[in-house]
Amino acid sequence: MESKKENIMKQTLPYLLSFLLSFFPLACSEKIEPGTTEQPPQTITGVSVATAHMTDQPIFYDAVGTVRAGISSNLASKFLGTIEAIRVREGDRVKKGDVLLIIDQRQVKADVRKAEAGLSTAKKVHASTLSARDAVRAEKTFAHATYERYLQLKEKKMVSLQAFDEVAVRYRKAEADLAKGDALVAAATERVKQAEATLDAMRITKKDAVIIAPHDGIIAGKLVDKGDLATPGTPLLTLETTRGFCVDMILPETYIGFVKPGQKVFVTVPALKSGPLEGTVCTIVPSGDAKSRSFIVKINLPIDKSVMSGMFARVQIPTGEIRKLMIERQAVISRGQLTGIYLVDSDHIAHFRLIRLGKTRGNSVEVLSGMKEGDRYVEEPPPKLSDGDRVVTQ
Repeated sequence: MESKKENIMKQTLPYLLSFLLSFFPLACSEKIEPGTTEQPPQTITGVSVATAHMTDQPIFYDAVGTVRAGISSNLASKFLGTIEAIRVREGDRVKKGDVLLIIDQRQVKADVRKAEAGLSTAKKVHASTLSARDAVRAEKTFAHATYERYLQLKEKKMVSLQAFDEVAVRYRKAEADLAKGDALVAAATERVKQAEATLDAMRITKKDAVIIAPHDGIIAGKLVDKGDLATPGTPLLTLETTRGFCVDMILPETYIGFVKPGQKVFVTVPALKSGPLEGTVCTIVPSGDAKSRSFIVKINLPIDKSVMSGMFARVQIPTGEIRKLMIERQAVISRGQLTGIYLVDSDHIAHFRLIRLGKTRGNSVEVLSGMKEGDRYVEEPPPKLSDGDRVVTQ
């Protein structure tokens, strides 16, 4: 039985192979629509042709950092009180002087009235002590005049010693009373000053019950709600400027020697999708982190309304140079996930060549493979250019 099956297979196998091979030409042939013919090579005029050259390109270390506002203010209360109203939300843009939050002022207003009453009382006491001192001064003036007269009479022996001594005692008492009056006036004056200072402090506290914007900016954080108890020093709102952003970059100590204040660097914020920004190194924090062996470098960013605090940023730190083959970006043609370029031979024939690209620098892109120095290529391939076409340069 086994041998019979093998004989059947040997007899049918040639016919089966012949049947399958008959479909091979059909599968390999290109389907051409009836009435159409393959396009012959064209001559494309006005084509710009460039020569690929090796150029010195900088080597960069890509450091990472976080965008920070140039000014970030944590607004806090200066006294204990209940939050009465909050007039802003996160994301609101405010101007300098705008009212942001109000703390209950009833207790503060009562303290102001109490301080005003204390000042009024102190002024009345001061006025009465002035009047009393003026009276004592008048008595002292009269006692002094009497004393002078009795002194002359004593020298002429026209008054008794007892009468003169009585006048002298009244004069010395008047002097002492005047000194006491001066002291009382000075004390009353100090109490008036203290009452005025207390009233000023209460008025400032009343003013501090209204939290206003110290500068233009955006509300980056609302840390309390209406009815919460505000305690001294506890942040209530966070206000950040919408201009003057910077990047806090973490830089390993290996590369700290490649940056200096005033240096221009390229900063990429991926969330913006608008290309790199030119930043300026403004501060190198002199104290590094002993655990990570890194330093914080602050970089000022140009004005850009789309930049927001907290965004991720990448900073390119130049550390040297290397020779690379660079071509114009507009010369590259993308076909799906493949990239290529049109090379031009000595007969001015364009040939499509697949290439592998590296990093982009401005309007140029690095070629890793598929080209060599000296190759001529089409800088801006026209849409109608095809492989095998003849090109005529401008």
